[in-house]
Amino acid sequence: MIAKRLLPALVATLACGLAHAAAPAKAPVFVGTDAPMASNAIYFVLTDRFVDGDTANDHRDQGGAHPTWDIPVPGAPKGESANIGYLGGDFRGVLDNAGYIKGMGFGAVWITPIVDNPDEAFTGGDPVSWGSKFTDRGKTGYHGYWGVNFYKLDEHLPSKGLDYRQFTAGMHKAGLKVVQDIVLNHGSPAFTMPVKQPQYGQIFDKQGKLVADEQNLPPYQLDPVRNPLHRFYHAYDDLVQLSNNDDQNPAVLDYFVGAYLQWIDEGSDAFRIDTISHMSTTFWKQFSARIRAKHPGFFMYGEAFDYSPDNIGKFTWPQNGGISVLDFPLRGRMGDVFEHPDSDYAQILDRLYLTNGPYQNPYELVTFYDNHDMARLNATDAGFIDANNFLFTARGIPAIYYGSEIGFERGKAEHQGNRNYFGQQRIDNAPKSPIYQHLKRIATLREKMPALQRGLMLPIRFAGQQASFYRVYQQGKVHQIALVLLNKGDQPASFQVGQWLQSGTWQPLLGGGQPVAIGDGGTLDATVAPHDVQVYLLDARVRRPDLLAELTRLQEERGHPAR
Repeated sequence: MIAKRLLPALVATLACGLAHAAAPAKAPVFVGTDAPMASNAIYFVLTDRFVDGDTANDHRDQGGAHPTWDIPVPGAPKGESANIGYLGGDFRGVLDNAGYIKGMGFGAVWITPIVDNPDEAFTGGDPVSWGSKFTDRGKTGYHGYWGVNFYKLDEHLPSKGLDYRQFTAGMHKAGLKVVQDIVLNHGSPAFTMPVKQPQYGQIFDKQGKLVADEQNLPPYQLDPVRNPLHRFYHAYDDLVQLSNNDDQNPAVLDYFVGAYLQWIDEGSDAFRIDTISHMSTTFWKQFSARIRAKHPGFFMYGEAFDYSPDNIGKFTWPQNGGISVLDFPLRGRMGDVFEHPDSDYAQILDRLYLTNGPYQNPYELVTFYDNHDMARLNATDAGFIDANNFLFTARGIPAIYYGSEIGFERGKAEHQGNRNYFGQQRIDNAPKSPIYQHLKRIATLREKMPALQRGLMLPIRFAGQQASFYRVYQQGKVHQIALVLLNKGDQPASFQVGQWLQSGTWQPLLGGGQPVAIGDGGTLDATVAPHDVQVYLLDARVRRPDLLAELTRLQEERGHPAR
């Protein structure tokens, strides 16, 4: 009797077990990052030097005895120039060219700081001369990094009917996110002036009240104990003559949290943080926590101008604020490889840090090969093309400095033309450049492919003039296995790929060509033209056992081993 009563339950249990056994196993997830910003390649604009879209906001007569408009750097060789005054670039110039930027395949624009800067040229420090470094005498705040009121928009940027909120709304309508460059560790140059100048060394609050003033005193003469206007600053210097904000003072944190929450409310989608390594990780943890308390997941990346991954990786760790960084270590190797035609692709491989590396997540680093603070990439047109082909297919979020799409002022440092005015005519002529043409080709491909934006990266071979790797994204209904083949040589390159190659029909995505059917254990044979790239796509779930094993390892060991 007992057995008869148990039999139906036993049959039901067995049937349930068989049903579960018959159900397909859930596919594993393979994702480098799910950060929304990873979808968007970034175009970096030094706003004053892009396009003067509205001459009414140029303020060409500003500065009195210390004028701010169009100040050529002395000592320029014949036929060359650089400038340390305002040249007129503004929000209107960027917004008018949103279609140009979006059309190249970018999804975000990083603009230089928008906050109010001094209204005179600086009279302290060392004089600027051709090719000089860390010199500021005679320079203006055209770049935006000399903030005096971080709640106030600099008067050179907006136009009638186009304040910051309206600018970001216009960019969003054009399909572009806005990355605002922000500064917290310093304000304007603060001492060494022969006669103290208005605004220099001063910081004002939202109501225009003076909250800090170095009073043209060298930092060691500041008295933060007795003088309330000195309490915002450390009593020691840091970068040239710039004021040095005290990251241990809660009032400093409160001031900047308030300022930058204001700009998020007006449309900023992400922050690039200037000189992040000049303030403590304790400060950044507090800052990021307060920003993300109101805007969960808000993306930020910092500039630690340091080629040591151990030094910059710590900023990405959650206990230090979870802020991504510009990938200087990879940038160093990109310069080595793409500025020198006979270089070896293998030099790049050990700076990818795809497993157990120094970063919380290497796929969220912002990758680049030059910017406004270093010499532009000193490469041939072919070198730029090769650099872009790598940048837009490898892990990370690519950022391109304005003008690099045509090789503008290649090899030039700050006071040698790095930050020169670009202008509408160059933009209109850019499509004629082979660099532009190839950049648009690979950037628009990345824009369409989750695997290139956020997929795991599995290197196959980096050697000589060739590199090959997989990018794999598998989550939900999206499953892409991309095979990237890069040739930076002057001759066509033959590739034969069999390692981890899954059977199926692989589609070539660039330059036409026929689909390639691959059987079990087969190889994919391809020829890539000189200074070119090919990407093959298999739209299928990963099922090959050794590929599954490698991707599982990459997924599990993606970040820092102790984080």
